[in-house]
Parts: sequence; structure tokens; C-alpha cells
Amino acid sequence: MLEIRLTNAAKRFQYDWIFRHLDLHAKPTDKIAITGSNGSGKSTFLKCLAGINPFTEGETEYSLEQRSISDNEVYRHLSISAPYMELPEEFTLLELLGFHFNFKTPYQGIQLKEMIKVMYLEDAINKQVSHFSSGMKQRLKLGLCFFSNTSLLLLDEPTSNLDRRGSEWYQELVHAYGQDRTIFVASNDPGEYEFCTEHLSIEDHKIKKSR
Repeated sequence: MLEIRLTNAAKRFQYDWIFRHLDLHAKPTDKIAITGSNGSGKSTFLKCLAGINPFTEGETEYSLEQRSISDNEVYRHLSISAPYMELPEEFTLLELLGFHFNFKTPYQGIQLKEMIKVMYLEDAINKQVSHFSSGMKQRLKLGLCFFSNTSLLLLDEPTSNLDRRGSEWYQELVHAYGQDRTIFVASNDPGEYEFCTEHLSIEDHKIKKSR
């Protein structure tokens, strides 16, 4: 199980601090909501956690069953679903799943056929991803995240492009495949993180500008 400790973490772009003096201890299986207004830095924080965009300051410690994990290794233990994620749209659904699971192990040994059924994409097995609707692509992004055998799931606006039924499906996905994993949800929609027991407001870690 993955454990994360952030001490005095901060992120700066040029001369602007996105957040600063942020401390966090994420224990195994914690469910944490990252909240804040649009543009506050929620997505930036998730990218920092994932190592896509390293923190500017502070100490970051990742450990798995009390074994320290280096920054270069942490990507092996996480999955991310986000609006800015690009899918290889020239692949068919079956080709994409096959490609993805060359690099990731399926969660609890779930088979591709079962994944496709859970994502309600049975009629799109041989369809190119470029021909998917926005809702189908979002279900695919979430499926790739939850069906990968990783200890940490990073979800950025997980119900974007999903209708009410799709949002209910997302909650079912969390319940069925997320209970024994650490999950961060970046959102300003309470419906996306209602299962989270902890909340971190990025707004609380902004530097107050003097007038």
C-alpha cells in the first residue's frame, strides 16, 4: 500500500506561486478531495504528485509497504485520468487496451472482455477511438485508470463529459475498484468526491498578496 508525505511543498510558474507551504500525509487507501476554484491549481497539484510537473520546493516521500520509492519509479505505482490526457486515437478500443496492458498489469486479473463490458463499450471493440463520443472517451480514460493495478489513482474532473447516468457509473466504479487504493480527486463539484473523507483546499495554500 502506498503512503505519501509532502513537507512544505510548493509550485511556482515563473514569478507566481500556485501554492506554497503545503504539508500532507496520505495514508494507504485514503480518499482525498483537492478542491478550489477554477484555475486555482488543482490540476497542477495532481501533476506534481504524478511527477509530470515536479514541485518547486519541499520534500516528497513515497513509500510502498515501508519501502522508499524514488521519484523516477513512482509512475509505476500510479494511474491518472484527466481532461488533458491524450488517447492514441488511431487505435481501435481493443488495440488500445492491448497496448496499455503491455505496460500495466490488470487490476485483480480482470480480463479485457470484462473491462469492455464494465465500460459499456461492447459495441465499440473494433471502432477507432477517434470515432468515440466525448462520453465514451471519458469512460475509457477512467477505465484505463481503475483497471490498472496501481496503488494510487489520480482523478482530475472525473465526470467531465459524462451525463447523469455516466456520473452514477463513475461512483459504481469507485466502489467496485477503488476501495483498497489511495485516491485523489481534483474537483470543485462535490458530486465527484462525495466518497472522500479528507479535503485539501488549494486556496488555503495561496500566498496572500499585499495591497
